Amino acid sequence: MDAVVKLFKAQADHEERERKARESQASEGKARDSKAREGKARDGKDRSDAASKARADGAPAERKSFPPLADGTPRPSREQAEAAVKTLLAYIGEDPAREGLLDTPKRVVKAYDELFSGYGEDADELLDRTFGEIGTFDDFVLLRDIPFHSHCEHHMVPFVGKAHIAYFPVERVVGLSKIARVVDIFARRLQTQEHLTSQIINALDESLRPRGVAVMIEAEHMCMSMRGITKQGVSTLTTQFTGAFRDDPAEQVRFITLVRSRS
Repeated sequence: MDAVVKLFKAQADHEERERKARESQASEGKARDSKAREGKARDGKDRSDAASKARADGAPAERKSFPPLADGTPRPSREQAEAAVKTLLAYIGEDPAREGLLDTPKRVVKAYDELFSGYGEDADELLDRTFGEIGTFDDFVLLRDIPFHSHCEHHMVPFVGKAHIAYFPVERVVGLSKIARVVDIFARRLQTQEHLTSQIINALDESLRPRGVAVMIEAEHMCMSMRGITKQGVSTLTTQFTGAFRDDPAEQVRFITLVRSRS
């Protein structure tokens, strides 16, 4: 009998040590996460203060640069980009020196800074701040008809449309405007609609850790409307689901029904 008692006591002691070890690991993990969030917050404040000071001094705020080229090739300068636009103007049969086109290269490069600004933005950083005041809310949050414009990576012509996004929050939610900005971050790059859909859903799923995410994108592609087959008004639809949306067809139906409903 004493041997049995000792065996149970040893097992209980072992389980208690494991429990304390798990609690210690969880506590250390929370401390690391808290420290990381504080570091990001300080970095964000430093960048904001620097931008504010630059505006106060009359200098332009620092613009996030495009990422380096994958093969290590030095990135072309603004002057080289403008020269490339002049070459394209000459290629199509225009005279880059005529009055109406003198400033076109500068305007095009400036427009590219805006149209492709997504390369200098980080969706994970944007989604880092969340809010815990959700009470007993346990349904999904849906943003419908988020307008966007992007550019086809095959022909570099626009495609324009709307994104519909839903997610099941777990304890915390993200600001609604942040979801719309995530769409812009990935749309303001050279894209295919399929890749755009997957990038949006992966960013939300990995950063927010929700019970599930649903993304639907519908768009008209100018590479089909303006060239080639020249069929105007054709809408391309893509969807992707994770978690509860992927595993439960009824939730997919509910999401699509709410997207399609109009009061």
